[in-house]
Amino acid sequence: MHAHLYVALVTLLAAAVCFWMSTGVARAHQKTGILAPTMTGDPVLERTVRAHANTLEWMPIFLPSLWLFSIYWSPTVAAILGLAWVVGRVIYFLGYVASPKKRYPGFFIQCAAAFLLLLGAAGRIIYLALTTT
Repeated sequence: MHAHLYVALVTLLAAAVCFWMSTGVARAHQKTGILAPTMTGDPVLERTVRAHANTLEWMPIFLPSLWLFSIYWSPTVAAILGLAWVVGRVIYFLGYVASPKKRYPGFFIQCAAAFLLLLGAAGRIIYLALTTT
């Protein structure tokens, strides 16, 4: 079980980042005076909500890919790519809240990490399925 320790830590870090983003949404609601469940009316609030929601939308792609890559390829490489994904999401969130055009660097970082995890896991699983007797 120690082989996947760093992947587990990255998983918890991703959850903590999602929690941090949710507190950013709460702060934006408070700062703008727009109370939940209303999500519109202020551009910063709308971008904050959208950046958090976008991260939640990526979690079902990221987490299974992270763990399957870890199991079928390398826990170390999975943890490194997972950490890159988390860093990319933080850059994305901060950039998007500031200005929609500032979200692109973080998006490309996290997208590349998720793509490598997904493609690596899928490729290895397909290879093993075709070569196992």
